[in-house]
Amino acid sequence: MDPALIELARDLATAIAFLVGGGFILVGSLGLIRLPDIWARFHAAGIIDTIGAELILIGMMFQTGLTQTTLKLMLIGLFLFVTGPTATHAVANAAFIAGIKPQRLKRNEAETVLGDDTPEGMKA
Repeated sequence: MDPALIELARDLATAIAFLVGGGFILVGSLGLIRLPDIWARFHAAGIIDTIGAELILIGMMFQTGLTQTTLKLMLIGLFLFVTGPTATHAVANAAFIAGIKPQRLKRNEAETVLGDDTPEGMKA
């Protein structure tokens, strides 16, 4: 194959990965600003650190070729892939334990009304 064609394909793959990754980061950032409560914002933060950052790293890997730098970028990507969702889960668990409820939640999984202090025997 022609080396110029390979270089062009590599540049196009890099540009696509950067644009899509940047798009995910932009949408996730807007979600952090616009979404109504902490639970929805956790989802937006997960998009940013998992998908957006991974695509940016993949774009960098295309540019470096098969070098030691690519291996380092792979290890960084693996680290982010594992620690990002784990950290988001830990913070969400802390919010749950603290009693923070979603804004629009009316009933929980046990079909009882949240925030209602009426004893179980008194409900109709």
